[in-house]
Amino acid sequence: MAKIVNSWNDFDPLKHIIVGVADHSVIPDEEPATSEKVPVDSEMRGMWGPRPLETVEKANAQLNYLAKVLEDRGVKVDRPTPLQWNQPVITPDFRTQSMMTCMPPRDILLTIGNEIMASANSFRCRYFEYLAFWPLMKKYFDEDPEFKWTQAPRPRLTDKSYKHNYYDEKISLEERLVRTANKDFVTTEHEPMWDAADIMRVGKDLFIQHGLTTNRTAMEWFKRYYPNLTVHAVNFPGDPYPIHIDATFVPLRPGLIINNPTRRLPQEQRAIFEKNGWEIVDAAMPAHKEPPPLCYSSVWLSMNCLVLDHKTVICEASEVNQMEQMDKLGMNVIPVPFRDAYPFGGALHCATADVYREGGCEDYFPNRNFNDATLV
Repeated sequence: MAKIVNSWNDFDPLKHIIVGVADHSVIPDEEPATSEKVPVDSEMRGMWGPRPLETVEKANAQLNYLAKVLEDRGVKVDRPTPLQWNQPVITPDFRTQSMMTCMPPRDILLTIGNEIMASANSFRCRYFEYLAFWPLMKKYFDEDPEFKWTQAPRPRLTDKSYKHNYYDEKISLEERLVRTANKDFVTTEHEPMWDAADIMRVGKDLFIQHGLTTNRTAMEWFKRYYPNLTVHAVNFPGDPYPIHIDATFVPLRPGLIINNPTRRLPQEQRAIFEKNGWEIVDAAMPAHKEPPPLCYSSVWLSMNCLVLDHKTVICEASEVNQMEQMDKLGMNVIPVPFRDAYPFGGALHCATADVYREGGCEDYFPNRNFNDATLV
């Protein structure tokens, strides 16, 4: 029996990964957590229902090509088993019209060492999304005696978990940014809620974004669950819709991070990086002015790349500015077209989840003799 699951960061040599699938994807109807994700002026407002088949086929073609590129480089690729997402979610506490997709496994699965944990999402439509990955988890469990298969405490997602007047006010972008800076989000602290894509794994340290999908209670839960790791809370005041850290703050290798220049890490939270010799570089500007049609995400998916090792990165093929910057930063760039997949849940990092990377649990921040403003 072999060791199948091992990953402590996003940059050590990648050997095994899950790539998502777009089959049967649905645009979910509005619910407390999803409404805030959609900008007021977005064409996505009021849109819901099964995604057009033509767009599903285009997305799957690009997902399949990503899988082939990875396999050609010797990376083992697994794929989830899609559900019929156009079914309601019914629990004792709520009902939604549909589920969503299994295109972005990064939102659902968190790999820390030999453990893969399913998340505690705040979107009601994502309540059963983990089931698409359960056949793979069972396979790893059967084949790897060290694999820990875990489910975080399932949030009930009652009305107590959301601020229900949060959307009723007609607030400007400036007011929205003030709310972000004040850490005032639609989710309450009633129960732990988190998306796996809000967590940046760097060996013995977890950097968790506080935003619309992950709350402080979740950070406290992580602190207790992983007593041997250090949990840091980070936030990015320049982001009016703070969801997921991986289009904002992206490590490329030990000592180097690219940061969204419109959502810079606050100065007081930079100390742990600066005191340990890490360089934080403004990411290149996106090549596109608008996201593709029927896409929730911002143009900053340009920096949502997939690092294969300390010298190699996969970037979206049309993001010429980002690829040029990666080259200047000493990375070998593999271009992969992916914009047709964006609307289903994000870019290259979003659409994947680590199973195995070489390397162990390193301490990348040995100097801790200062006031760390990020500590939970």
